Amino acid sequence: MAGPYHGGVWRIRVELPDAYPYKSPSIGFVNKIYHPNVDEISGSVCLDVINQTWSPMFDLVNVFEVFLPQLLLYPNPSDPLNGEAAALMMRDRGAYEQRVKEYCEKYAKPEDIGAVPEEKSSDEEMSEEEYDSSEDAVAGQPDP
Repeated sequence: MAGPYHGGVWRIRVELPDAYPYKSPSIGFVNKIYHPNVDEISGSVCLDVINQTWSPMFDLVNVFEVFLPQLLLYPNPSDPLNGEAAALMMRDRGAYEQRVKEYCEKYAKPEDIGAVPEEKSSDEEMSEEEYDSSEDAVAGQPDP
């Protein structure tokens, strides 16, 4: 993934309602991210497809492989949860991208999510299973 979020690594909170998949999941970033459509305090995501146009045909694969990458590539400052980020993005795109990069450096490195760095492309997001297994990994042992 290109753009100012490239190289950032985030832990994602997913809460499935009892009525899932008929009701959309609640999605949020656990570590900080500077984004017009993400609440800076709670990490909650404002994403139209997830919040308003959810369909039982969608699943969590869509969330992680399509919706969240699209959110990072194409922020929507006209529907903000973080008004400051939206205003800065519309007023000064260069300053906005610099702030995003600062947040990535400060809050979105592998160690910020408790992951053991792996030989993996930095633009791939880790699944819950990979997070759990990476916490058990021992550095220096070869893969079977």
